[in-house]
Amino acid sequence: MMTRRIVLGSAAVLAGIGALRWGSAGASSEAKGTFPVTKTDEEWRAQLTKAQYEVLRKHGTERAGTSPLNLEKRKGIFSCAGCEAALYSSDTKFESGTGWPSFYAPLPDAVGTTTDKSYFMTRTEVHCARCGGHLGHVFEDGPKPTGLRYCMNGVAMTFKPEGVAAG
Repeated sequence: MMTRRIVLGSAAVLAGIGALRWGSAGASSEAKGTFPVTKTDEEWRAQLTKAQYEVLRKHGTERAGTSPLNLEKRKGIFSCAGCEAALYSSDTKFESGTGWPSFYAPLPDAVGTTTDKSYFMTRTEVHCARCGGHLGHVFEDGPKPTGLRYCMNGVAMTFKPEGVAAG
């Protein structure tokens, strides 16, 4: 039997969960520190699509299985959609079954990490070392040789196939 107390209690719990998530994201809309590429919020909004802005600058997550980059099989480089910094080689990409592009290692000095304590759990967040944009998270359930799974938002990256000149 649904009582007013159950309905109000459930609403309070859901509001608390939302406040925790959005509170943590709002308090730190980008990785802490100084980065070589810095822009105002208005400049980021003008440069990025709405989806890119939500992920890269506001720590959003794209829906699983929606990125064409998850299906990308060609040799090439995956770069930051915010600043074009090279992040991952296709040589380290693997099929994780998660619905997001996954890699077992980034390129040298390409990414940084921070602790993410949203959603009642602790995860390791991955950000672009050049602009601080949120890319995704890294987990310790990946393949050899690193045992890591860099689970990235495809919308936060671009792909340049091998042999294609810079544009």
